[in-house]
Amino acid sequence: MFMSILHRATGVFLALGFVAFTWGLLAVAGGSEAYSSFLIAAAHPFGRLVLFGFSYSLIYHAMNGVRHLWWDAGRGYDLDAVRKSGWLIMVLSVVATIVLWYCGYQNAGLISGMF
Repeated sequence: MFMSILHRATGVFLALGFVAFTWGLLAVAGGSEAYSSFLIAAAHPFGRLVLFGFSYSLIYHAMNGVRHLWWDAGRGYDLDAVRKSGWLIMVLSVVATIVLWYCGYQNAGLISGMF
């Protein structure tokens, strides 16, 4: 039940997140002043939280969508497989989001790499 609710919630958050994404695209097209305003909003702690939530939602929603495609193929319906795949999606989506943000910060030179 939790996974189903989370899948729907991330879908709603993605729809709202694409509004912010569109704002970014319009800011790029609007020139340097508009883009600077967008960057200031995105760099704010609340803006970063929204971006982190958007990236988590995108990753989780995509991974859980693959899980649903697996079910559409008629596989993984027994209760044990459903629970295991649910936990796997939860863990992998969190890890993938953290790795994505780590690589982004490292690429931007905001942290020094361990590797």
